[in-house]
Amino acid sequence: MIPSIDKLPPETAKNLLGIFFDLDDTFTTRGKIPSVAYQALWALKESDLRVVPITGRPAGWCDHIARMWPVDGVVGENGALYFWYDEPEGKLKKRFLDPEPVRAEKRNRLEAIRDEILASVPGTAIASDQRYRESDLAIDYCEDVKPLDRGAVDRICRIFKKHGATCKVASIHVNGWFGNYDKLAMTKIFVQEQWRVDLDADKTRFLFCGDSPNDEPMFRYFPYAVGVRNVLPFADQMKHLPTFVANREGGEGFAEIAKIILEQKDKIVKETIDK
Repeated sequence: MIPSIDKLPPETAKNLLGIFFDLDDTFTTRGKIPSVAYQALWALKESDLRVVPITGRPAGWCDHIARMWPVDGVVGENGALYFWYDEPEGKLKKRFLDPEPVRAEKRNRLEAIRDEILASVPGTAIASDQRYRESDLAIDYCEDVKPLDRGAVDRICRIFKKHGATCKVASIHVNGWFGNYDKLAMTKIFVQEQWRVDLDADKTRFLFCGDSPNDEPMFRYFPYAVGVRNVLPFADQMKHLPTFVANREGGEGFAEIAKIILEQKDKIVKETIDK
């Protein structure tokens, strides 16, 4: 049984520097951002915590998020890139793992995989956000198509792997790409380059929130990883579960996690003042 997020120690909350979080079905609920989730994001940011979405969503979405949301940056396409808004310069900045010629060559190789998956796994479709992607191929298995069963998802993965591609199953898409990068590797690069922080040395000062098997490397790495409630149906597919779990799903679960963090931080402050 995974402990509830309300068991997060106050001292842990006090020492946090930042929150990393997945988007789909972690920050969103049934495809929408609940008002409580967006308000919670502002509350975390205004409490001087660094907040960074870590997502499989495309570069085009990351452009908008980095510019418009109260975040310190965003890691996108499962670790192929990160974007941030440089406040002093008033400019969006972009960091890709691969240069454009390499990205273009990999996209061409992914086209053959795309055609094979669509022909071999009935009911699949190219994700609606594919045209905004730079580095990967996203196959929709339940966002804008009738939900497919686990057998169909497994067939999609086998096709990716047959061609030597890496693939990850998210809550709505199967994402595939060429290369050894992942969300965690790019998160480490982001933290080192932007904040001069060695994440391996300071990972106890960050919390990660997620919801699905493609977040498993983050759950394994961060001692204080938290799953929103809808991670539990995936538990039998995962070797590494989050340390804590929210009592609510999706964006409402994210808001619950933020509330607990801020309450625990305030508790420590109050106790210090009372002494």
